[in-house]
Amino acid sequence: MNGKIKKVAAIHDLSGFGRSSLTAIIPTLSTMGVQVCPLPTAILSNHTGGFESYSYIDLTDSMSEYIDVWKKINLDFECIYSGFLGSTKQIEIVSDFIDYFGNEDNLIVVDPVMGDNGELYSSFDTTIISEMKKLIAKADMITPNFTEAAFLLGMDNPPKTINDETARDWLLKLSDMGPKIVVITSVPNAEKEEYTNVLAYDRKNNIFWKVGCRYIPAFYPGTGDIFTSVVIGSLLQGDSLPVALDRATQFISQCIKASYGFNYPKREGVLLEKELGILNMPVLISGYEML
Repeated sequence: MNGKIKKVAAIHDLSGFGRSSLTAIIPTLSTMGVQVCPLPTAILSNHTGGFESYSYIDLTDSMSEYIDVWKKINLDFECIYSGFLGSTKQIEIVSDFIDYFGNEDNLIVVDPVMGDNGELYSSFDTTIISEMKKLIAKADMITPNFTEAAFLLGMDNPPKTINDETARDWLLKLSDMGPKIVVITSVPNAEKEEYTNVLAYDRKNNIFWKVGCRYIPAFYPGTGDIFTSVVIGSLLQGDSLPVALDRATQFISQCIKASYGFNYPKREGVLLEKELGILNMPVLISGYEML
């Protein structure tokens, strides 16, 4: 009997407080039976969303030595998953990491974290976009949010929403940049303002997917990290892409609903600990459709 547990190399920052990046990714994937091997890009006292102060230790200069040891001990991964990268130098390091550890059998996932709500994050300038385009060319799957997708497509001012025809055009153009699977999150619903969509394109099967959920007017940092983690965990468990998308969307929706009812600062993220057990319950598929 093969007792091997699938491993994910998770290349993200580590925020000590706030349920984002590695502190959200590790418990989510671990609950789904996946071993997370973190490669920290930076260590923060807390994430930067909604806090007036934070400490930041840039680990760029130590990443190559860290990776060299992984090479010496012959690690291999079923998935490589990168998220927030604080500089173009870190993007170069991740690109080299993919060249070395990537192969035909593992899944390369890039979450091109650059901005939200129509704007780049304050720590970036527009050079991050051109460098991120180079990185997503090496990915099997990318998971930008609506704003990041627009930036990757060369738009300075992302639109407020898009119709289905434009959505398919966006997905095709992003796939033409390299990735076999494109997933766009937090897409405003052009027909129902009370809903938001996850859109996806699977180039191998030439199928477009849409998963909708009711919009809850609250922002919780870290939900993108959790969403992509559930998609990865689901795919590694053998689920199809639409099932993985549906599971991730349902889980995030449940986390937000459960958290919204409690009076606490939303900058602390969703109450993930209360909901992790759902990931081991039978899957009730309900929300996906072809786009």
